[in-house]
Amino acid sequence: MKKIVFLLLSLISINVFAQDQLKVLPLIPLPKEMKQLDDEFVLSDKSKIVLTNDKFKPEVEYLNIYLNKNYGFTLPVISDLPKEGNYIYITQPDAETGHPDSYTLNMNQNQLLFIVENGEGLFYGIQTLIQLLPLEKAAELKIPCADINDAPRYQWRGMHLDCSRHFFSKQEVKKYIDYMAMYKYNRFHWHLVDDQGWRIEIKKYPLLTSIGSQRKETIIGKPKWDKDGKPSKDDKYDGQPYRGFYTQADIKEVVAYAMARHITVVPEIEMPGHSLAALAAYPQYSCTGGPFETYTKWGVSDDVYCAGNDSTFLFLEDILSEVIDLFPGKYVHIGGDECLKERWKACPKCQKRIADEKLKDENGLQSYFITRIEKYLNSKGRQIIGWDEILDGGLAPNATVMSWRGIKGGLAAAKQKHDVIMTPGQPCYFDHYQSKDKSKEPLAIGGFNPIDSVYAYNPTPMTLPEEGWKYVLGAQGNVWTEYIIDFKGVEYMSMPRMAALSETLWTPKDKKNYKNFIERLKLHAKTLDKMNVNYAKHFLTKK
Repeated sequence: MKKIVFLLLSLISINVFAQDQLKVLPLIPLPKEMKQLDDEFVLSDKSKIVLTNDKFKPEVEYLNIYLNKNYGFTLPVISDLPKEGNYIYITQPDAETGHPDSYTLNMNQNQLLFIVENGEGLFYGIQTLIQLLPLEKAAELKIPCADINDAPRYQWRGMHLDCSRHFFSKQEVKKYIDYMAMYKYNRFHWHLVDDQGWRIEIKKYPLLTSIGSQRKETIIGKPKWDKDGKPSKDDKYDGQPYRGFYTQADIKEVVAYAMARHITVVPEIEMPGHSLAALAAYPQYSCTGGPFETYTKWGVSDDVYCAGNDSTFLFLEDILSEVIDLFPGKYVHIGGDECLKERWKACPKCQKRIADEKLKDENGLQSYFITRIEKYLNSKGRQIIGWDEILDGGLAPNATVMSWRGIKGGLAAAKQKHDVIMTPGQPCYFDHYQSKDKSKEPLAIGGFNPIDSVYAYNPTPMTLPEEGWKYVLGAQGNVWTEYIIDFKGVEYMSMPRMAALSETLWTPKDKKNYKNFIERLKLHAKTLDKMNVNYAKHFLTKK
């Protein structure tokens, strides 16, 4: 009996030892289920792809483009299993799983087997495969084998980029989308308009880009304020005109690029506040009639769209009509945040609207404004998203709330049975500092969101009753660019916090382990180096 027990213990010890000897795989986000195997698949130009369903052709083409760009070869695509040589085999499950974005990847030295229901599942599986490829270019690529069964934790896995305060080229936006694809994000929130710049071509209103896309100069550093809350005369400006916008052809190109990576672009067209760049071009839609100029400093303007003027809504509907034609996704983000009410309080038309509609106050007027825009977008088959201020005065009937002022707004919306996307300033604002030693960091808006706090974030608040969990669609990282002047700055502030948030949104909560994540991130950093990404390196030295 003792001999049997000893033998069993020995076998267990050998197995544990074998598992310990397996390499840490640089996979981010960590798959839902994974069993590493002591085997290798050798990929070369002699390997083949077996494809029996043409609907997966775009994903196969994506893989071949990647292989050609990075290793100098592509794989032939055939429809029958080869009689010799190894191959990648793509097939579908016997029955629908109900999880179109899931995938199974079974690997041995002869075969990489993808079992996927839809293209997005295959795309995510391909991203996993790419992360397993060696970095060095070679004729034969040795891939460590594993059996993986994977699916995301949340349906909304988003990243945001503010292109209004500082403008980024369509090539840079595509690069940002590539980073998102690598980490299996599926929503790109594109902030296109604000007080400081209008960045999207609207053909019916050309002044939006000829005037609204430009500002005569930009403030240097952070704005100062006098005791009465007015801008200080001590503010300094660079004296340099700033401009930039995306043509409709640019927009279509970016949207198609994102769609090929199974990322939906969600445009943000701010209203009723954050609208000074539009009013500089078309002042008749304000409460005072102007004149205005595109904001040259950071912050928000008192001047907002006039909610008492019916022509304001016709103007916005015309704009949204063109926006809808450019963005095929379900959602349009209409902002709704930080709308200062001073102009409305003094505007006879707005006060008449409050009286005629029997609204309680200016918060009720904002709710009227958002609801009216929602009705128009709903009539076109679209849904609105707004920042959590759209709760003020009453939530529009079908609105999705993006909770940024903490989690309070998200909780309130979910309790009202509205969908919620969690993006609280802490820890989801990636324009905040990553280190407490600000002297070694680029200028940021403030705050402190280190990578460990991003990784630890749980988008579903434990204070939310279980029946409300289904309304939490997911979460999103936001990159506001008041103090990010170029794309290298975008990379530094978003990477690798984007990687940390991806694991929060993809990997089951009970599978997450920060220490293990950092081990994988250190390996993954070699990929970022190869890609020439300007990422923050605090995690390399932090104990």
